[in-house]
Amino acid sequence: MIRAGVVLILMTAIAVGALALSGDPGRASVVWLGWRADSTAAAAILIALVFGLLAAVVWRTILWVLDAPRRADRLRAEARRRQANDVLARGFMAVAAGDGSEALRLSKKAGEVAADAPGLVRVLAAQAAEAAGDIAQAQAAYTAMLSFPDMRLAGHKGLMQIALAQGARETALRHAQEAYGEARTARWAWRAILESRLDAADWDGALALVKSALDRKIVPPVVAERARAALLAASAAQLEHAPDPRARAIAQDHVVEAARLQPGFAPGVVMAARLLADDGKAGRAAAVLENAWRAAPHPALWLAYRDLKTDETPRARAQRLGQLAAVNPTHRESLLLYVEQALVAGDAPAAREAAKALEGEPVTARIAGLMARAAYAAGAVDEARMWLAKGMNAPPEPDWSDLDPEGRAFAYHAQDWARLAIAFAETGQLLHPRLERRERSLRELPDLPIAYADVPPMLDDPGLYPVDEGYQEPDPPAPTAPRRRPRA
Repeated sequence: MIRAGVVLILMTAIAVGALALSGDPGRASVVWLGWRADSTAAAAILIALVFGLLAAVVWRTILWVLDAPRRADRLRAEARRRQANDVLARGFMAVAAGDGSEALRLSKKAGEVAADAPGLVRVLAAQAAEAAGDIAQAQAAYTAMLSFPDMRLAGHKGLMQIALAQGARETALRHAQEAYGEARTARWAWRAILESRLDAADWDGALALVKSALDRKIVPPVVAERARAALLAASAAQLEHAPDPRARAIAQDHVVEAARLQPGFAPGVVMAARLLADDGKAGRAAAVLENAWRAAPHPALWLAYRDLKTDETPRARAQRLGQLAAVNPTHRESLLLYVEQALVAGDAPAAREAAKALEGEPVTARIAGLMARAAYAAGAVDEARMWLAKGMNAPPEPDWSDLDPEGRAFAYHAQDWARLAIAFAETGQLLHPRLERRERSLRELPDLPIAYADVPPMLDDPGLYPVDEGYQEPDPPAPTAPRRRPRA
């Protein structure tokens, strides 16, 4: 209306201006009910404009008065909507803060004022009951959600979490399976089903579930690839000791595929190399280990590479280890391997020179043990003892190169493989379950084989070496000689 009035005023001004410029004001006459009014044309135009504007104002006023009831209804609805949003927001904040009683009070109030958002009211009521510890009411609220198609997923998730808290794993799994069947993107349901299959050591079922998640685009391809590699290795670890002779061939195929998918997954690569070597394919086993070292050097890889041949001299073995280190020469593990190579060959000066590249590394038990061995091989006994003293308080290094009593790396339980698969798939990081359980580690088990018996006694353990129990450190320090271990 304002724009129309502005347009009329402009047109009137233009018309009056045109009349004024023409020099002829013109005449206008109006006859109405016996009355006659004469004026100039410009005056008549202005009078008509004024009357038109007054009529428009009166009409808009009448419309505004007539629209007052509806306008009042809109204002009341907007006030109720703001109040409902405020109550819902405060209720969810109370749930997040763990204030169950306040959350219950606000959920009841939300049921009165938030009639336009029944879904949010039900979710708030269920979560408020959970926060208040009223499991029965929460379960009833989540069960009620199953009757509404747009809330079934939330209902299944809530019931699954309640069942898990009560220890009813079968019920929780049932809700997860129903949710996974209804929604293609329910990642939480997929994760719950995957964990249940991993707990049951159902590696084949877990592999099928990972493929399904990739097809549904629940997980990105890199996560699915890491999960497949870990699950294939876990399946091979189970099949390797099965009574069926064909199981070992299947295990070999699994770990070879795992090494192809993820060369950085050391457990699968080491297992593949061991099974290939046992099958008489030492060259292929070496190629698998070298490819993995190129991608992600790992302590267990060079141990497996070292043990591919057991009938060679120390110098030949050292030369072979040097070839492996040269595949990725700048990596930290390659720098450590150069020191090991020199110690294996009995070249003390070369070991000392290679150890200089590790001076900037943080001191761990493994680094301290290696530096002590290099110093002892060069005849620097005091320096070796200093490194041993540093290593006593240094943090252990979860390098996964620890061996079980039978000499196999990665001798883990099914639960360990399950945790390993989840962690590696989601983060790409390797866990060390046996170190977490405080089982045998590098500082307790020898590393070098019998062929190196001519190395000084302290050199046959790459970790920390214990000293005599009665050792007292005076000022200045004068530690006793390390306890000798029997030769192999």
